Parts: sequence; structure tokens; C-alpha cells
Amino acid sequence: MKQTIFTITENVPLTATVYKMMLAGDTDGIATGQFVNILLDGLYLRRPISVCDCQGDTLTLVYKVVGKGTAQMAAMTAGQTLDVLTGLGNGYDLSKAGDKPLLLGGGVGVPPLYMLARQLREQGKAVSVVLGFNTKDEVFYEQEFKALGCDVTVTTADGSHGVKGFVTDALPADYSYFYTCGPEPMLKAVYRATVTSGQFSFEERMGCGFGACMGCSCKVITGYKRICKDGPVLEKGEILWDA
Repeated sequence: MKQTIFTITENVPLTATVYKMMLAGDTDGIATGQFVNILLDGLYLRRPISVCDCQGDTLTLVYKVVGKGTAQMAAMTAGQTLDVLTGLGNGYDLSKAGDKPLLLGGGVGVPPLYMLARQLREQGKAVSVVLGFNTKDEVFYEQEFKALGCDVTVTTADGSHGVKGFVTDALPADYSYFYTCGPEPMLKAVYRATVTSGQFSFEERMGCGFGACMGCSCKVITGYKRICKDGPVLEKGEILWDA
């Protein structure tokens, strides 16, 4: 974990509620699947945001406006600075991907898969990506994944764009391994529908963000793990779902 002051270079809307923020600063040690914790004026708790991409001294965050913290972020402009804790969480393990990895993202679970897709493509992997949204107006990053050379399928619950249904309605016939991030109902559906091992990135409310408060603990086969410290990425075989 490292505390760094970043400077905002861009902060633009991708949809009515989703924004992309680009920051310049010390990105050393940031890995795919990790998250950052952002200090915001007047708010006691930092806000955890997943890492969308990290290249050179540029950190990219894609976030949804859901409360006071993210609303404050959306109002910020280029040149402003943010106090950010980086290097948080246990990210994705690329070594298990195989030749044809599958990436499944739902809503704001899409951003942390982008850096993963880029790195897998840099390794020469044939990457398939399925992105799930409620409606056409919520779709983002479809073209960005395509630009990486991924085979991209978009699903919408109302059928207004791409395949009608959910990410599990568009699973390819052949894949070597999978990575997924999204809301828990989606993750549960992916757990049931997939036929290989895989890694799940959980979205969870966090207090401290680095394992001290135990507020984001979840039950696994060996006991309990903290999503912020031991996760957010967990292996399929260790997850225990509540009934």
C-alpha cells in the first residue's frame, strides 16, 4: 500500500452515470484487478474504486456516480489533485488463463477487466469478452475492448443492444479459463454456468480498505476472507455462496 498525490488530467462522462477519470502520478506497484482508495473533502471514509488501466504514469479509473463521494469525483476537473492509496487488494492471476481466456463483466464490473484484457492480449492470448448491461444507454467500453483485438459480445437485459439477456446467455462454446467481475447475482449465475475454473472479483462495501476493520469479510471453504485484503479476487473453488 502506498499513499500518492495524483493530478487529474481528464474526467469525462461515458454514460449518464459512468465517468472516466485519468490521473497522473506514481503508479509503481499497481496491478490488474487491484483497487485504489480515494480521500475526498468532507468525507470520513475513503472511496474504493477499481483500477481500469495503468500505463506509465497514467492511472485510469472508470466509476459510477452512486452517492456523495462519486458525485464529488464527477464534479472535479483537470488540474485538481487527489490523495490516493494504491496497491490495494489481491488482483487477477494471469498465469492460469490458458490460450483462450474468457472475461465476463457486468455494469461497473467491466472496468477492472480492461487492463486484464490488455495484458492477456499482449501475451498473445485469444481473449473473448462478454459485457452485460441493462440497456443500450448504459453500454460503455465496447469499442475499447474491440480495439485491443478481443472478441467482444455485449448483452442487454432489455435487448436494446447486442444479445438480449445476461452474460450467461452469451457464453462461448470454447474457453480455457474465465475471469469475472460484477454484482453478486451475476457472479452467482456465472458460477453455475461456467465449466472451467476461474477467478471472481467481488464488489463489496469497504470501511478501511486494507484489512483492519474486517467489515468486508466473506465466508470461504477455509473460513473467512476480507474482500479488501485477501480479495477482491477469489478462486471459484474456494467460494461458498449463501443459500
